Amino acid sequence: MLAIALSEVIQIFRNRLALVTSFIMPVAVCAFFIRQHEQFAALGSLGYIAAVVVFTVGAFGLYTGTVTTLAARRQNLFLKRLRSTAADDVGILCGLLLPISLIVLVQIVAILGVLAMVTGLPADVLLLSAAVLLTLVMMLGLGLATAGLTNSPEQAQITTLPVSLGVVAVVSWVGIAGTDDLTLLKRLLPGGAATELVGNAWHGGVPVADSLVLLAPMAGWIVVAVALAARFFRWEPRR
Repeated sequence: MLAIALSEVIQIFRNRLALVTSFIMPVAVCAFFIRQHEQFAALGSLGYIAAVVVFTVGAFGLYTGTVTTLAARRQNLFLKRLRSTAADDVGILCGLLLPISLIVLVQIVAILGVLAMVTGLPADVLLLSAAVLLTLVMMLGLGLATAGLTNSPEQAQITTLPVSLGVVAVVSWVGIAGTDDLTLLKRLLPGGAATELVGNAWHGGVPVADSLVLLAPMAGWIVVAVALAARFFRWEPRR
């Protein structure tokens, strides 16, 4: 697994387009939100900005990067060759996705750290950490599922748009409008419960039990994402 991960790191830094679209652009967007945090906080809250950071990097970094990576490795038959080695399927996927997952996690921690330095520390770091990790697991699962429907890395630019734009739209809706109205619907949408949880963790003042309830929709989306990945993921190109 580590050998696969090391090889993947080399491939990531050789692909300038992937570096720009998956890593540099999300960071630039997050930097803009932090720079204009007072204006955006007036629309929603600091928790809303934190949620935008998590989902912008998670969607356009981890999710899109996962789909692009797996589609490219399938297209050049690298996935097929890996399955002929001693590595099992889980080890292959972990090796391929570990580098991008760690890079995205470091990005989110660094950006949220800068936001905390500018605006103040979040009220509940542990709850915020749980929200971030569950969100990234969900995006990984959705990435595996979407990769099964994506024939090439070029096509990934199209197939990833619905989920990427959809979760960011949900984050903005929930972050700006709150969950006083249509509470159940907003929490059940992908990213809705996570946005509310990030807000609770950042600002505090919400009973722990009320925040823990939000873990259920997030866990549900992880189950859905894993089920979709198991259904649609392919190791070889379509014939």
